[in-house]
This record gives sequence, C-alpha cells and structure tokens, in this order.
Amino acid sequence: MSDLNKILSDISQRKFKPVYLLYGDEPFFIDQISKAIEDTVLDEAERGFNQMVFYGKDSKVEEIVECAKRFPMMAPYQVIIVKEAQHLSSKMDGMSQYMAQPSETTILVLCYKYKKPDNRLKVFKNMKKHGLFFESKPLYENKMPQWINGMLQSKGYRIEPKATQMLVEFLGTDLGRIKNEIDKLAIVQDKTAPITPQTIEDNIGFSKDYNNFELRNAIGRRDALKTHRIINYFGENPKDNPLVLTVATLHSYFVQLLKIHGVKDHSKNNVARVVGINPYFVDELLIGVRNYTMKDCSRAVSLIRELDLKTKGMGAYQVSHADLLKESMVKIMVH
Repeated sequence: MSDLNKILSDISQRKFKPVYLLYGDEPFFIDQISKAIEDTVLDEAERGFNQMVFYGKDSKVEEIVECAKRFPMMAPYQVIIVKEAQHLSSKMDGMSQYMAQPSETTILVLCYKYKKPDNRLKVFKNMKKHGLFFESKPLYENKMPQWINGMLQSKGYRIEPKATQMLVEFLGTDLGRIKNEIDKLAIVQDKTAPITPQTIEDNIGFSKDYNNFELRNAIGRRDALKTHRIINYFGENPKDNPLVLTVATLHSYFVQLLKIHGVKDHSKNNVARVVGINPYFVDELLIGVRNYTMKDCSRAVSLIRELDLKTKGMGAYQVSHADLLKESMVKIMVH
C-alpha cells in the first residue's frame, strides 16, 4: 500500500513518468492509478485533443506507438491510456524502440490486468529504465478492515469495528463493491457520528443480528438458541447468506481458537497479534477458547470440513443447507 500511496501522491504533485505499466490480479488499484492520471494531468479543455483511450482487444501496437510519438496540442502533455493491455502481450515487442526513448510529453498508461509482464523481453527492460512498474496485488481478508478504515478516514468518516467487520463479512475482498457501498454511506452519514452496525443494516441491508459474525459468537458462547435462530434466518434468506461463506467463516474461527490455544500469553494485544485481528474482537475469541478445548477445536475443524463436502453433494442428498448446518453445529456444541 505504501507504493500505491507514493504513486498517487506523486501524481497529485504532478510528478509524472512517461510510461506506467500497471499489472496484477487486483483491478481496483490499477483503475485507481489510471483514473488519477486521467483526472490530474490535463484540464477539461485540454483533454479533447490530448487524451486518448485504447482497448487492447481492438487496437494495434503500431497505432498506439504512432500516437505516443505525436506532440500535444496546446497542452504540456498528452495522455494515452491502454485498457486491457494484456491482450497485446504477444505483440508488445513492437513497442521496444519507443520504450528505449519514450516521448517526454506523452504519458502512456498500460493497464495490464490479471497478467504479469515477461521481464525477459526487451520491451519491458526498456520500460523499466524510463517508466514505472506497479504490481497490483489482492488484499487478504485480514487486511480489509485497515483498508476500509483508511478509505473512510480519507473522506472524514469514522466507523465502529463491528460495522467494519460486517462490511468485510458481506462484501469479502471485492474492493470495487466495497468502495461503492462506502460511497453510498457517505451520502447519508453525518461525519460527526461514527458508522455503526445499525447504519450498515439501514443503508446496505445486512442484518446486524443475523450474520456470520453473530453466529460465530453464539457458537463460541455455546448459545444453542441463538445459534439455531441465526441458522433458521440463513435458511429463509439463502441468497444473502450463502453457506459457502458461512463454512469458511466458521473454519477460520476455530483455526483462530487453535492458534490462541497454542500460545501461553492470552493478553489482548498478543492474541490480536497472533491471530491478526483488531483487539476489539479478542474478548469474544477468548470466550470461545474457554468453552472449547484444543481437542474440541480440532474436532470442530474436522466437522466443518465434512460439512463443506456435504454441501457439495458428497454423502448428503436432498438435505437442505440449513439442516446440514444445524446438524454440524449440534455436533460441535455438544460436549
């Protein structure tokens, strides 16, 4: 993230490179940098003559190079953005000569999604001498709360830890979707008050009481009644509560309990560090550690793996997902 912030900071300060190769498996950051260049380099009047967008599927390398060699019209730069540039990978060597000495008045942005450049090729060696390479890597789920908090803080908003966890649980690591939901919240949220679980429920539609996070806590407390209420709710709303996500969440939960059992120091900060979570959530995990021995947790992990296989049709036919989940939770929670 530090590399990304440095690039965006340089762009905002008008420190440009003649070539940007933005590649990798996370399209969100590639689009973020590309959009920053698109919005910053030229003003609205200059863009008409000096900003061009190509699409790799429909473009020729020779055409892009020819445009890159031109001089801007009544502007300090021209901007050329090549989207889906990965479709030109087999023809990239056609840019080698240009990349050896790129125009100082052209900013060429290659959006090379879901693919890595072959650094053995001359074209990429030349690019590295004069341009900027940025690999856009997906964020792991444990990094999502920090990213969400950072995005909200940059807009002047605060969010409660549980509300952050709800966004992560329901939206996963889809950064584009999370940004869209945050933009919606920004329209209705007062900056003087934090975003709460109730805010999420009212404006995005996720239940603050019936979700995987609350299911984990209910199981951790061995609260059979609440566990079955949540599972029944999931059964009535399967589209909003896919079992595959619930299985992954429960598996992660008991693996976390096993990690905590494996360390002697159960102080809040140490547990947060070992498990990789916000200290706010440690108390609930410690309740689970007290209620489930290491042997219980190992058995729970095995039962959840069995559940995963059954949801895929192995050994359980014509049984609803809700019933499969209930059966597994009863086995886990019974001593």
